[in-house]
Formats: sequence, structure tokens, C-alpha cells
Amino acid sequence: MADIIQLLPDHVANQIAAGEVVQRPASVVKELLENAIDAESTNIKLIVKDAGKTLIQIIDDGKGMSVTDARLSFERHATSKIRTAEDLFSLNTKGFRGEALASIAAIAHVELKTKQEQDELGTQIEIEGSEVKTQDVVVTPKGTSLAVKHLFFNIPARRNFLKSNNVELRHIVDEFHRVALAHPDIAFVMFHNGSESFNLPKSNYRQRIVNIFGGKTKEKLVPVEEETEVLKISGFVGKPEFARKTRTEQFFFVNNRFIKSAYLNHAINAAFEGLLKDGGHPSYFLNLTVDPKTIDINIHPTKTEIKFDDEHTLYAIIRSSVKHSLGQFNIAPVLDFDRDKNLDTPYNYEGKRVSNPSVEVDRSFNPFQEEKSPSKSGSFSTPYKKEPASQWESLYVGLESKGTKTTQEFSEIQLESEPGNEPLFNENSIEVKQTTYQLHNKYIISTIKSGILIIDQQRAHQRVLYEGLLKHTTVKEAVSQQLLFPLQLQFSSSEMELLQQLKEDLEHTGFVFSKFEGGIIEITGVPVNVPESEVSIILEQLISDVEQEVPDSNFSSTDLLAKSLSKSLAIKTGQSLTNMEQEHLLNSLFACKEPSVSPTNRTTFITMNVDDFDKKFM
Repeated sequence: MADIIQLLPDHVANQIAAGEVVQRPASVVKELLENAIDAESTNIKLIVKDAGKTLIQIIDDGKGMSVTDARLSFERHATSKIRTAEDLFSLNTKGFRGEALASIAAIAHVELKTKQEQDELGTQIEIEGSEVKTQDVVVTPKGTSLAVKHLFFNIPARRNFLKSNNVELRHIVDEFHRVALAHPDIAFVMFHNGSESFNLPKSNYRQRIVNIFGGKTKEKLVPVEEETEVLKISGFVGKPEFARKTRTEQFFFVNNRFIKSAYLNHAINAAFEGLLKDGGHPSYFLNLTVDPKTIDINIHPTKTEIKFDDEHTLYAIIRSSVKHSLGQFNIAPVLDFDRDKNLDTPYNYEGKRVSNPSVEVDRSFNPFQEEKSPSKSGSFSTPYKKEPASQWESLYVGLESKGTKTTQEFSEIQLESEPGNEPLFNENSIEVKQTTYQLHNKYIISTIKSGILIIDQQRAHQRVLYEGLLKHTTVKEAVSQQLLFPLQLQFSSSEMELLQQLKEDLEHTGFVFSKFEGGIIEITGVPVNVPESEVSIILEQLISDVEQEVPDSNFSSTDLLAKSLSKSLAIKTGQSLTNMEQEHLLNSLFACKEPSVSPTNRTTFITMNVDDFDKKFM
């Protein structure tokens, strides 16, 4: 039998490796940003077009590469980070496998320009599908500029699997946030389709968080600092009252590398135990510094999961540190039975000599005297005057019982009733028949010909609101109520991007915006029946739903908006309804096109026949 095993060509091997390294445009952004950081850059610029499908370019002012290094960087397993296998367990850099540039060059058009500081001229290399097209000398500033164009141009199947531009851009922004948060000492700038999305100057860690997630984040942060022989922790956690419904603001960095760890995340949740509302997720931005020899970062293709030698110790330290910070800054209640705060000496009395109390008594005071003269002691007191007996006895003159005349006079007195106490309709003229009943402020029960009907009030109201919002958005005839004073809300850049995409649909539902820029939204009108105090909650819930749904190009943003608003505005379980409200909800539900299910395809009502009850009594 002939030999059937053969070595793969380099360009095929590179395409196979690209399947692990490059999953989407965000993967390219991550690899190139990490290379720029390893080059000791101080200013990094990211340029993206069409969510990375057309162009991803990284420009840095790092060390640059020589002619030989520039050419070798696109070979498989070419790296400057490791020399021996032992180096894998003492890594302090980002990239080390030497697969990134080779994999990217196998599935895209790549243009590299690089120059070292001591060189007069730099090097330019153009590669298409692992094939070097040109290599020339070029005039370029110090550092490296790497442009990746037409990603997956030679693998159309992979390109077809990419999501919409909005979704892919969201993944790119997430990677950009992770790298920028890990390195606040580096300035980052990001452009998308020619417009500046982020401009992050060099700053401290707190300011970097505020620059990325908006000014409102500053009041949410609680510092966490702890240093032990095993682990050093620094960073911030969010206050419990600002907990989010998604995990978008949860960041662990181990030795300046972003990681995901469900185990360590559980330690944070344990520290917040009893402080969070149902469904809330705490925000945290924690830097963990450990000995590189105690971790293995080469267990996952994207290097976002690492293995610790002693996870249990790290769990205990993180949980205790976060809990200590929450208690230290009076975020969490603290029980201390050894000290009573009421016994603490105020600051303005500290060091003051204690004086003995003195008691002054007016020995000449006589409560039976008709009039009392001022005290001879110098102390201020109010004179006491006894009323003569004739005055209080005169109050009862004429009320003596002299027959039934007095009683008769009192019995004929009529009090004028207030008009507000009178019923609008005479109870005898209208006979009200109750047809619905509310059970545990959750279900509405109504009788039908064959038995009874049980309706979930929250899901039913969601269906009614959902179809109404869809109609208003489609017809574009929503009714809006104007606010007396404009309402200003602050959002981060990524949240503003999402709201900008939904702005037109929000206006069709009744929102009126007077300002929509610079991280600030000014609202002058809201839909009818939407309280002003709940506008910010509704918009935050909408952002959370959009991030969780991650709609692709075939998904209707109008439908998602209607679902989110109906969920926020619907009556909740536990709310008491009058008989008129119950009947109105019942009639509105069965006037819908799909009354049997909620917007999330959950049952809104069930029926029970008389036969079902008969079987229970058999």
C-alpha cells in the first residue's frame, strides 16, 4: 500500500492555525495590540473600518524591527519571547507562541512598516495569503505600523459566519477595553470609520476606568488594596447599589493579562453576599500580581484562561480583601460587639476638662399660690398662675340636666357632610357585578363557560405593551409627554454607541432627545405613562438587553426595543389591581394578535375546566 501521510504545505498549515488564533476581527485587534505593548510603546493608535472586515491598523511608537526581524516575524513559531521550554513558566510578556502574524498573513492582505530608532530608513513588507508580494525600503517614523485588510478574503465560508458590523464592533471594543485597562501608563486612541471612538491619555488606574466607562463611574468605585506573600491585589470594586444586570464591567488581570475565571468570580460574589439585588452582578476591576512560576497561561488558544497552582488560597484572599474594603468604606454593615459608637467622644470635646454638674433649686416655689413672683436665684423660669375656681366652674353653667330639653336640643343638631364623602353613583341605582378576582397579587382569575381562566398579570401586561409599542414604532405616531425640566443622563462611549443605533426607534416610541453627544443624553419628552424617575432604569435595562441578545444583521432592533420596554414598563408581581384594572387588562390581552404567549414566548394564561375540578373530588 502506498504511503498516505504527508507534510502539509506552509500556507495550509498557517490557515489551520488561523482557525484557532483568528476567530473574528477582534482576535486580530487583540494580537496586534499585545505585540505593540511588548514593543514598549507609549502611544498606540487603533484604526478600524467596517468593524474590522475592511481594515484593522495598529500604529505604535515602540522599538520597531530590523529588516531581518521584519521578515522573520511572519514565519511560524518565530518569537523573541522564549528560548527554552523553561521560559514558558516565567513569562512577563503578552505574545510568545509566534503564531499570530503568520496566521493573520495567511487569511488577509497585510502591510507592515517598521523602523528602529538608530536606523535612517525603515522596512515595508506586503503579504497576501502567506505569499510575500513586495519588500522595500521606506521612509517611516520610529515604531511599527501594521495594516490588515480584507480579512478572510481567501476563506469565504469563515467570512460568511461573521456577525453584523454592530456585533463585531462590540467585540473589538471589548478587546480594546481589556488591553487599555491593563496598561493605564500607555495612551490609546481608537478610530472607527474615520470618527474617534476613544481617546485615552496616560493616567492612573482610576482615571483610566472613568475615561472608558464615563464620568458617572467615579462615584461607584471602592478601592481594594492587599499584599501578601502569595498574591498582591490592587484595583476597585463597584458599590452594591450600582450593580448591573450584565457582567460587562467585570475584569480580572493577572500580571497585566486579562483572564476569565468563574472560580475567582465566585469569590467576589461571596464577598458581596447579602448586598446585591436579585439578578445583579457586581462591577470589579482587579489587578492580581502573582509569581509567574505559579501559573500556566498556555492552556487556552486565546490565553484568557490560566491555571493556578493554589486556587483555594487565592479565593480566600480575594474574598477577604473585597469584604474588608466594603466594610472599611462603610459600604457593608459591620457588627462589632466590643465597642458602642454612642460612647465615642466627639472631636470638639476631645481634651476638654470635665466639669461637675450643678443643680439649682427654687426653694420659694409654691404651686398653690395664685401668682408667683420671679425667683430670687437669678435662674430663668416661667411664673405659674393658678386659675380661680370661678373661671373653670363657669364653663359648666347651663349644662345641668333640667328635664329633656337640653338633650332634645342636642339631638336636633345636624352636621354638614363634606361633598367629597358622597359616592359618585347611588349604590342602589347601579348593581355592580364582580367578574374577576386577583390571587396573591399575581394572578387574575375569571370565569368562563367551561370553567375558569387564570392569567399571569405581568406576562399579560407585557404582551399588551409589546404589541402597542410595535404599532407605535411602525406607524410612527407615538404620544409623548413633555418634561417640565430636561433630564440629563450620562453613559459610557460603548453605551452611547448602542443608544445611537436605537435613537430613531426610541423617538418613535415617544422619547424626545434634545442632546445626544459627549457621553450625555438630554431628554425633554418621554412616552405616556413612563415616570420620569424610571427613565434611567429603563434605558439601562435596554442596554443590558441589547448586550445579552447580541442581535445579528437578521435581527430587528425594533422588536428588541419593544421587548425591553415592555419588560420594564409592565406591572410587576405583587402589585394590587382594582376590579376595573383587572377587567381592562383582561380585555386588552384578548384584543392582542397573540394573547397566549408573552413577548419572550412564555404562557400568559391557562384554563381549567369543570371536569378538572370534578376529578379532584373523586
